[in-house]
Amino acid sequence: QSRSAMSLGSDSGPGIVHSLLCHRQGGDSEAFARRAIQSLLRKLKEKRDELDALVAAVTSGGAQPGQCVTVQRTLDGRLQVAGRKGFPHVIYARLWRWPDLHKNELKPVKFCQFAFDLKCDSVCVNPYHYERVGTPGSGEPGPPRPPGPPGVGGLWGPGGSRGSVLRVSDRLHIGKGVQLERRGEGDVWMRCRSDHAVFVQSFYLDREAGRAPGDAVHKVYPGAHIKVFDLRQCHRQMQQQAATAQAAATAQAAAVAGSIPGPGSVGGIAPAIGLSVAAGLGVDDLRRLCLVRLSFVKGWGPDYPRASITCTPCWIEVHLHRALQLLDHVLHALPDA
Repeated sequence: QSRSAMSLGSDSGPGIVHSLLCHRQGGDSEAFARRAIQSLLRKLKEKRDELDALVAAVTSGGAQPGQCVTVQRTLDGRLQVAGRKGFPHVIYARLWRWPDLHKNELKPVKFCQFAFDLKCDSVCVNPYHYERVGTPGSGEPGPPRPPGPPGVGGLWGPGGSRGSVLRVSDRLHIGKGVQLERRGEGDVWMRCRSDHAVFVQSFYLDREAGRAPGDAVHKVYPGAHIKVFDLRQCHRQMQQQAATAQAAATAQAAAVAGSIPGPGSVGGIAPAIGLSVAAGLGVDDLRRLCLVRLSFVKGWGPDYPRASITCTPCWIEVHLHRALQLLDHVLHALPDA
């Protein structure tokens, strides 16, 4: 599992509910979706591994389908949520994948051990352990479906890992979107071709604006042509952060052993705690330096009502290959701890 998915799984209850709500696909009301999620979390309270698997599967859009997420099978096979009865695997597949799903359109993937059709005592409700019969690529016709809202389509994030339902108003706001241009070995410039502003998370723009790295989301106005990524700055930053983390990890080990060198040094656990933040810097933290994230229509972050980019109507995460190659070199050059 990715570090981000695992940290969500160990989050507080309300935090998990909010994260999972951000990925709902519409259809039912937010109030029903919230109650359905809360009901499921209560059933998973003693099953931490399954809860982590659910969070990872939903927040990665199925890139990490994970293990079965199970609830107890009832006598008639149906579950009551918010005064409404339905088959549990269908309720959660509608919530996170297909709002217009019919119960006879689902079939389990081969590796699902507790699929509804297997009639075990437990039922898997992991939405990414099921496929929709009659969807593109399945090769099978499905029953007719009621028409969805006009002009609704799908835009997918990196590697198909995040689906955003785009309504007509959102598409009109996006218009011609943005144009990204690489210069030199790997600097990136962006032109906003939309009639509306776009919102960018960029460590380069943070530095230019005098903000702490990752602290701001920058509003880019229509027609603007700006630099959003500097390869040399990124390389210097990853070298500094990797070296700092390496030094902190070494000093932490020395502190635990009671052998920090230098005048006024003290041993024991207290210095180790002070160093733990720097030592805890992981590869995921360094990989964030190699990304540019942008949203259309709405902003997110500390200056906006939406805390996460995943709560905006449409967003893109751009992975910069040359920067990732340099990060690989930096990590391989670090001495073994």
